[in-house]
Formats: sequence, C-alpha cells, structure tokens
Amino acid sequence: GNSHLVTLAFGIIFPIVHSGLASLRPYGEKIVGARIWRVIFAFPSLCLAYSWIVYFISHAHDGIQFYDISQIGWVHGLAWVTNFASFLFLYPSVYNLKEVAAVEKPKIHLWETGIIRITRHPQYVGQVMWSAAHLAMVGTSFTALTMALLVGHHAFACWNGDRRLEDEHGENFLKIKERTSVIPFQAIWEGRQQLPEDYWKELVRAPFILIAVGSIGAYFAHPYMQAGAALARNSGLSAGGILDPIFLELN
Repeated sequence: GNSHLVTLAFGIIFPIVHSGLASLRPYGEKIVGARIWRVIFAFPSLCLAYSWIVYFISHAHDGIQFYDISQIGWVHGLAWVTNFASFLFLYPSVYNLKEVAAVEKPKIHLWETGIIRITRHPQYVGQVMWSAAHLAMVGTSFTALTMALLVGHHAFACWNGDRRLEDEHGENFLKIKERTSVIPFQAIWEGRQQLPEDYWKELVRAPFILIAVGSIGAYFAHPYMQAGAALARNSGLSAGGILDPIFLELN
C-alpha cells in the first residue's frame, strides 16, 4: 500500500480530533464538567498519537531517499542535542500534573513566566526542533511528509491557542500577547519583553528531571520501539477498527 497516503490520513484526522476537541472544550465542560471533558479529549488524542508514532517508526524509511547523513558523527550528535532540547519546550500547564491527569479541575491558564518569555508557543518550537532532528537522520520522502504534517498542525495550534486564550481571558491575554512572541527571543530583541536577573529560577522545575530521564530513556529504547513497530508492520492491519474503511483502502 501507499504509506504516504496513510500518514497523510493520520495528519488530517489527528489535528481534527485533537484541535477540534480542544476548541469544543468551553461547550463540553458545561455539559460533562472539566474533569470528564479532559478524559474525552485525551483518550482519542493519545490513541491516535500512539498509532501514528508506531506507523511512523514502521515506515520512516519509505519512499524516496533524498540523503543519508545519519552515519556522520557530528550530525548524529547535533540531532541528539536538538531532539533532547525540544522536550524542554513545554507549555507551563504541562507541569501541573494533577490537572493533566484530571485529579484536579483542569483550567485554561494564562502564563507569562518561564519559557513563555522566550516563546508564547513553546510546543510549536519544540516540534519544529524535534522534526528537524529526525528529518536530518532519516532523509526520506515519508519522513519529510510526516514532519511537515506535524509542524503544520502545531503552526495551526498557535493561532487556535491564541484564539482560545483570548476567548477565555480577553484583554489580559492581549496584553501578554503584546509582550511575547511565537518566534523565540523576538519579543526580547524588540524590547517588548525583559528577562529578570533571576530568570533561571523561572525555568528550574522539578518535572524537568522526569522529562530529562524520559528523553534519555526514549533514546536508548529506540531499538525496542523499532522492533515493536516492525512486529506491528509484519502482522498487518487487524480488521475491526472504526477507521477500517480508510486504512484498509489505503493499504
């Protein structure tokens, strides 16, 4: 089958589900409450993300091979550092683990400290970094298409996130928007944002330890990820899922 069409389908379905449910949050929370809506939002997003990741690992080398520089030492080192650093670009709400898990009532927070002083949409920047690092290591048309879809979704999420914050916080968000930027450091070099002398204290967060350990662990787990993805690829698509009409046709 055409794996490019499958990843394109993932790249269309995932943003519709993920950003769509995020946009419906104000309405959904009125009906089922904030905690239940977090579960409704997270479950399909995680299932689709997991499926897409497995499919990507299985087919990363499909299509046209534009280049292969993965064996060059400094390229591998630069890609590793870029990939590791990308996981440090997280929206501050991610650190509220109890809200993420819906143990506490999730809220749409308004932030201007920490990484937000550098970029208002750190996860977009992190995705660009992650995608660039992986594309450097795997220079195929399949990987290029998948990375473009991921970055495109996060670019849309910048606009959608700003819209949702403005709806929730109004003028307070617009003031912060004036003092921040999407492009890293732009607001700083334009004089709209000033870093305090003890800025480093805003960046030091306990969850960074878990993120660092998880990122390093994921790197060393790559062979096992590839083995698992190969098993999934060799076993083929098992009929019975709600997306069968799409993926059976594409495969």
